Amino acid sequence: MSRVWIICKKIFSLTLVFNALLTIACAVSILSSVYWIYPGWKPFSPYLVDGNVFWVVIVAAALNVFPSALLGRKLHTGRFLFHHYVYGFLVLAVGAIYVTFFTPVSVGTIFLVNNTAASVNAGRFLLLGGLTLLLDDLPDVSKHVETTLNHIKAGAFRIRKLIMAAQIGTGIVALYLFVAVCAAMIQVPEWVTVANFILILTTLITTLSSFIFVKRKAWNNIMTKQENMH
Repeated sequence: MSRVWIICKKIFSLTLVFNALLTIACAVSILSSVYWIYPGWKPFSPYLVDGNVFWVVIVAAALNVFPSALLGRKLHTGRFLFHHYVYGFLVLAVGAIYVTFFTPVSVGTIFLVNNTAASVNAGRFLLLGGLTLLLDDLPDVSKHVETTLNHIKAGAFRIRKLIMAAQIGTGIVALYLFVAVCAAMIQVPEWVTVANFILILTTLITTLSSFIFVKRKAWNNIMTKQENMH
C-alpha cells in the first residue's frame, strides 16, 4: 500500500510541474498575441486591467516549478530501465519530430502562434510532458548540472523570505487573473472556449500551489540539513 501511495505522490508532483509549465505556455501564447499578432489587443478587457498581468503569472508559475519538483525528488520510486530524464529526452525528441512533420507550425514557434488545432495542442502536450520528466530528474543528468542546481538551491535558501514574499504577491495576481477571466467568460459567450477553460484551470492550480507552498514554508526545506551545514 505504501508503494502505491509513493507512486501517487510522484504523479502528483509531476502534475504540479506540468501545470506550472502549462500556465507559462498559456501566458506566453497570450503575450505573443498582445505584442506581435494583435498589437494593442487588451485580453479580457475590461475585467483584466492590462495584458502585462500575464508576466506576473509567468513568475508565479516559475516559482512553483522548483518546490513542485522537490516533492517528487524526495520519493524513492526506483526506475524502469533508465533514469527518468532519459524518458524526458525521448518524449521531447518524439514531440519535436511530431511537430516538425505533422503540424503546420515549427518547434520554435509552437507556443507563440495562435493555433488551437488538435494536432498543434498534441505537439504542445508532448513537449511539455517531456520537459516535465526532464525537470523532475534534472540533477541526475550530470554532476555538473547537479552542482549548478545545488548552487541555485543555496542561493534561493539565502533569500527564501524574499522568494516567499514574491510567491504571495504573484499568487494574489494569479488569483486576480483567474477571477477576471472567469468574469469575462460569463459576460461574453464568445470567450467560453476550451483554451480559456484550460487557462483558468491552470491559473487556479498555480494560485493554490503558491499559497500552499508559502504556508508549508517549502523554500525553508529546499536543502537538506547536511547541505545547510556547509
